[in-house]
Parts: sequence; structure tokens; C-alpha cells
Amino acid sequence: MFEKILIANRGEIACRVAQTCRRLSIHTVAVYSEADSGALHTALCNEAWRLGPAPARESYLRGERILEIARTSGAEAIHPGYGFLAENAGFAQACADAGLVFIGPPAAAIAAMGSKSAAKRLMSEAGVPLVPGYHGETQDLGTLAQAAHEIGYPVLIKPTAGGGGKGMHRVDEAAAFADALAAAKRAAAASFGDDRVLIEKYLLEPRHIEIQVFADRHGGVVHLFERDCSVQRRYQKVLEEAPAPGVSESLRREMGQAAVRAAQAIGYVGAGTVEFIVEPGGAFYFMEMNTRLQVEHPVTELVTGLDLVEWQVRIAAGEHLPLSQAELALRGHAFEARIYAEDPRNEFLPAPGRLDHLRMPPTGAHVRIDTGVRAGDAISVHYDPLIAKLIVWDMDRAGALRHLRHALAQFQVTGTNTNLEFLQRLASHAALVAGELDTSFIERFRNDLLPPLRRASDRVLALACLAVLLRDDETARRQAAASGDPYSPWHRTDGWVLNDDNHHTLHFHDDRADIAITAHYRPKHYLLDLPGGTVCARGTLERDTDIHAELDGMQVTATVAQRGTELTVFWEGFSHRLLLHDPLTAGMEDEIREGSLKAPMPGTVVRLLVTPGDEVTEGQPLLVLEAMKMEYTIKATTDGIIELIGFKEGEQVQEGAELLAIAST
Repeated sequence: MFEKILIANRGEIACRVAQTCRRLSIHTVAVYSEADSGALHTALCNEAWRLGPAPARESYLRGERILEIARTSGAEAIHPGYGFLAENAGFAQACADAGLVFIGPPAAAIAAMGSKSAAKRLMSEAGVPLVPGYHGETQDLGTLAQAAHEIGYPVLIKPTAGGGGKGMHRVDEAAAFADALAAAKRAAAASFGDDRVLIEKYLLEPRHIEIQVFADRHGGVVHLFERDCSVQRRYQKVLEEAPAPGVSESLRREMGQAAVRAAQAIGYVGAGTVEFIVEPGGAFYFMEMNTRLQVEHPVTELVTGLDLVEWQVRIAAGEHLPLSQAELALRGHAFEARIYAEDPRNEFLPAPGRLDHLRMPPTGAHVRIDTGVRAGDAISVHYDPLIAKLIVWDMDRAGALRHLRHALAQFQVTGTNTNLEFLQRLASHAALVAGELDTSFIERFRNDLLPPLRRASDRVLALACLAVLLRDDETARRQAAASGDPYSPWHRTDGWVLNDDNHHTLHFHDDRADIAITAHYRPKHYLLDLPGGTVCARGTLERDTDIHAELDGMQVTATVAQRGTELTVFWEGFSHRLLLHDPLTAGMEDEIREGSLKAPMPGTVVRLLVTPGDEVTEGQPLLVLEAMKMEYTIKATTDGIIELIGFKEGEQVQEGAELLAIAST
């Protein structure tokens, strides 16, 4: 067994690997970029070494620097986690050449699966079923367009060197093929340094089911059953479960055997995942093989009772597989929900920001949380916007879903947008509860999962008011106690006015509406004039955020987190954001140009689709922005004429920068 392992990654996966190494009494070495100085994964490891500036290409993708740190620190092996260098055959080979053990498959196996086209040829030879498609090396537009025509629309364009859904484009008709191909090639070159693509038939209403495999250096190969990863946005998984609902024992056995053949065909070693597309009738086709540990590996751990990182380490150290196929068994059901800093209402765009308030549900036999962040940490524009993975388990699927809903309701985040409420609606949706899954699930039920925003209820407004009043009262008491005259009337917060009712009016801004609420002070309580009527309110505040209130005799417990003038009320599993608004300063903000379109996040302008003077219609694509290795299309919000273009192709933009302006016609 190894004495010291370097973890060549960051975030929750670096923390996850460190935890297993600590249990195995293995010394760990962390690496970090300037943006991650003081990050959780550096604290969990025994030592931490600086890599370089924040951008991944200058830090976590610097293989030579990582090898230098490994040699200097005395590490015997390198665990790559997932992403970054995890599936880089050149890095795996460089580790071997340096006398270091790469905790992953051999470089040849990574290379074999690194090209989707080459991988599909190998799988065909191994008897693994394939989706109809074009996997050739000729990459000119004419050849690829002809291949798409012969396959039949709709088709899917996929980077041959890719993964994680990056650069994938569905094309429904020949007229859209050239633009989609150009976008796919740009994304592939940016993310993987290789713009080659393959074309596949786009299967309607398929499921995405993958098989976890493990192989040792002694010829042993097993599968650890399946995971359903059908619930996706932007071709990226957001909710996974194991085992897959509705999969028969015979289909499970067939897919498992096919996955084992795939691993054997390339001389695989370590953890890997063979991904399949499964049609409603049960026919399944090889999609790709990920030559690393998957983000969703915890659901497999919970239904098998195994530590897959420990398996990786033991196999890399030369040991045999800990269990045979006959000794492996499923127990219970597990879900994993990925909690992201993103805006589901804006095409799930990443939402970098600082986690001002972060509270996670308690963990135990039914709830597990994998994370790499703490309250106060930043979600950086340079990396994946994952906040945490929430994993739940129970003996049956219904019980696991119940734990998932309950735990999601306890998760609290402020400082950035998140997908938490989206996940809550997803976990409660009748189709998901019934196990009616396919890869278009989110799109089919978009209106259910992303309903119109609701105004704050009277109870939410009452809780916000009460929190503000109680905080002000506590602040005044502290100031009075610290002053030379604690009984001075200037410390009073009871709204006292000469010859008038003691009251104070609070102004909130909620979804473009201003709400004025008058609080009348009474001994030991307040009378709040709310939009729906007057409420008698009293309460106490703990930890400056937790409020125990009584509203017209009903006892309520909630959390009201405040940052400056922004309040977020967490109650009954949902959150509502309000601005504490001063009407005296309303309208004094910087003037915003009418028709202005601003950058939703920092990024690079990779393509301009219009020029000044062009007439455009609402919904028309205007500009392509690249951020976090993904492309985002900025569309016209109204009909009009392009009045201004603020940036050129290739230029960097900051969040909120004016990209274009449209003048009304």
C-alpha cells in the first residue's frame, strides 16, 4: 500500500479522495491554484502545494508542475480525480515514465477510449452494440453533412475527444447542420484541443444508463451494476440513481456483461464507466466509456456498501479485486442530486459568487453530502460551479426519494443563484416518482419544473419584517450597553413619535414590486400591516439568522439570512429573496440603456452574428459567449435595430458588461 498520494484535483472530489486516504492512513498532498488558496481540500490534506494562477490551463492542467511537486513531496502515486488530467493519456504516461503510479487505467486504455470514433470501432469488434452513426476520420463539411443525411435527422454532433456533454449539438434538419457543426468544433477545440467530431442518430425518448466497472492488473473484471443518469440539462447530468428503475434482472445482466467485454477489449485497469443509451423497448447501445471515477459514483457506493476510491487505490497498488462478481449484490436505492451555482431560469447558466450563507442538512445513515466548499467560499468563474452533491439512501426507491425531498428542503444557500428549488420540484414530480425517465425529461416538463415566479406571501413578508425588527432591536441594545448613557432615548427602536402611534414602515422590493409594511409597536409584540391584512407577530432570533416566530398564534421556525439590503427567507423548503428598499434613493441608480443586453457572466466573445444597423427579431441569436468551457448564445429580447456592439470577437467581457444594444423600430 502507498504511504503518500498526491491528489491532482480540487473541490469535492479532492476532498472525497482525501477522506478515504485518511481512513487508510495514507499521507495526502494537495495542489491548489491561487483562486483555491485556503480551499477546503487543502485543509483536509496533510500538505498543500501551489500550482499557479487561477485559470486551469495555468494550474490544474500543468502536468509537468504536478509531477515536479509529486517528486519533491515524495508522493508515490497520483490520484487524478475526474476532469482536468484524469483522462489525459499523455499525463498517465508521464506519471509512469517518472516512476509514479497513476491511480487510473493505463495510458493505452485512456487513449483507446479518448477518441469516441476509435472507441466505437473497438466496441464493435468486441460485440458491444452501437448507435448508428459516422465515426470516420474525414472531417470536411460535405462528408459530415452527407453522413448526417444518410443516418437521418435528428442527429447528434459530438466531439470525438470529449465528455461531460461539452460541444454536443442536436440537429433536426439539414439547414441547421453547418452552423451546429461549426459551434461543435469550436467548443471541442476550446475544451479538448481537438475539433474532430462524430455524428450519431439522435434517439427519441431514450434513457441514459451506465455501468460501473472495475478491473485489476491480474485479469479480473467485474461490474458493480447500473446507474440511471437520464435527468440532464445541457447534456449534463443533474440527478442520478441506482439501481435504474424498471430494469429487469436479464437486462441488467446483459448490460453488465457488455460493459465487462468493453473493459476487457482495451486491457482496462481501475475504475471505469461504460455508458449506454437505452430505448424504451430495452435495446441498448454503447455511447462512450469514461476512463475515470464518475461524479455520480456515490450512489453505487451506497447500494453496494463499498468505497470505490479505496478499490481504486488498492488496485493501483497491485492488489486483486476485493470481491468477485458473485460476491457483489445490490441493497436498497440511492439518489444523487447535484447542487449547482446556476440560474435554471436562464438556461442553467453558471452563477459565480460568494457563498455568504451556507447551511447543509445533517448527515447520517440516509443522507450523505460530498462538497468542497464552506460558507464564505467563492464559486469561481474558472471552474465547475458545483456546490455539493447530496446523496440519499433507503431500502426502497420511495423511501430514498422521501429523504431526498426532505434534505433538499433543509439546504440553504445565499450569495448566488442555485438550482435548489428546481431540484425540489424535480424530486416531487409525478413522472419522476413513477420512474418515467428519459433524457428529455427536463425539457418535457419545463413548465412544471420552472413555474412563474411567485410573489412573497404575507407570512414570508412577516418573517422578513420580524427579522429586521429583531436585529435592529438587538443592535440598539448592544450599542446602548456599550455607550456611556444606556438609557438615552436615542437608542430607542420602538418607533416612538411625539403625539402619534409608535410605528415604523419597512419598504421591500419583490419581483419588481414595492411593498410597504407598517409595524406598530406594542408591548411584547408587533402589529404588521401586510397586503392581506394585519398580523400580530412576536419572536426571537438565534445565531442572527434563525427566527422562532408566532404569527397570529401560529408558531413558525424559519431562517432569514441578510447581506446588506438583501434578505433571503428560508421557510417550508423554499426560499424567497427580498430587497430592503429605501424609497428616498429609488430611481437614483445608473441609467440603463433601453434594449441593452448584458453579459450574464464573465467570458469571451467567440462569435458575432450581427452588425450595427441589422434588423433583428425577438429570440434571434446575436452573439456567442464562451464561459466555463461552454458556449452560450445571447438572443434578442425584442424586435429592433442593432444600435451598438460593445465587444469584438476574441475579447474578454466581465459580468454585467453591455454586449449589445437594440433600438426600438
